[in-house]
Amino acid sequence: MSSPADRELHEQTLERLDRFSFWTDSNFRVPFTGFRFGLSPLIGLVPVIGDAVGLVLSLYVLREARRVRASRGVQLRMIRNMLIEFVGGLIPVIGDAFDAIYKANTRNTELLRVWLHEQLETTPKKPFPWWTLIWLSALIAGLFALLLVALL
Repeated sequence: MSSPADRELHEQTLERLDRFSFWTDSNFRVPFTGFRFGLSPLIGLVPVIGDAVGLVLSLYVLREARRVRASRGVQLRMIRNMLIEFVGGLIPVIGDAFDAIYKANTRNTELLRVWLHEQLETTPKKPFPWWTLIWLSALIAGLFALLLVALL
């Protein structure tokens, strides 16, 4: 079991990383869609240099993981995600779209979140799946209506 000080450190780390990931991966929304992107793909529009700057920015998440003593396996997966985004971003034109879709900082923050919850022996809060409930209810109501029409 971890101490209250460790728990507080971990919670503060996740809050910082959530803000960082939001700004780098999801800050802007494309109107009339659910698609979001952040500053990282915009910085990546500058050939090679932009991708290198994005890689350096991504090192912040790794630094925070080391600060809370994340396992070597978690850190290696973070590095893998960072390199995938960096190399993918180097591809002309397609790489810019890849940067916007892959979201390495968000992936790495989530990796660290799962690891921290395992260390704290807690379960992360999951939002209630309202949209799933609504769509399943509509589907069942529609099937029930079809069944009624077929029987009449």
